[in-house]
Amino acid sequence: MMTAAFATLPFLATLWLLVVLGAAILEESGAKIAAALKGDAVISPPAKSLARRHARPRTERVSLRAQWRAAA
Repeated sequence: MMTAAFATLPFLATLWLLVVLGAAILEESGAKIAAALKGDAVISPPAKSLARRHARPRTERVSLRAQWRAAA
């Protein structure tokens, strides 16, 4: 009897996770889906490049290396 009660907890947690993920996906692409069903065209903003977000300025790294060499 207790096993059934404990088995429902992972089931409900998995169900909740699927609902949350589904809601996030629909929130992100819901406007596109609605526009497609209406026959309208939706222009989405360009995707941000991962390289730009993670790129670091090289000039700072080079100048720091030069300072360390000068200090040695």
